[in-house]
Amino acid sequence: MGLEVPSASSPAVHNVMIANKSTNTKPELLVRRFLRNSGFPGYRLHWRIDGDDGRYICRPDITFPGRKLAIFVHGCFWHRCPTCNLSLPKSNVDYWSQKFQKNVDRDRRKEESLVNLGWTVHTIWECKVESETSSLIEILVS
Repeated sequence: MGLEVPSASSPAVHNVMIANKSTNTKPELLVRRFLRNSGFPGYRLHWRIDGDDGRYICRPDITFPGRKLAIFVHGCFWHRCPTCNLSLPKSNVDYWSQKFQKNVDRDRRKEESLVNLGWTVHTIWECKVESETSSLIEILVS
């Protein structure tokens, strides 16, 4: 059962919300540039990963299929960064709290499924793109 999306409080809010992108975000582009400049091209973008039973699991932002490495670049607002601890929007609090909880639960399920299939999962938060991308090199070198 899906959440019923409330209407935007103004045309400006509506325009801001529809402008949110799910792929090729600025943090994701920064991570990809870092990987290329560090000598690690050859990744796949939004590569579909299926389970052993052939059922769809997810499409990580960046994937190194041969290394079984899945990289998620999470926005702090949508995925509820534990470091930033952002507050909920002031209107439609019930909707937003449910929406964010569903996002967090889905992220956890994806990661668990990938780990159970033998994948290494690395999540880079928007607020820590520069510091966390360097830890990717350690994973890629090993």
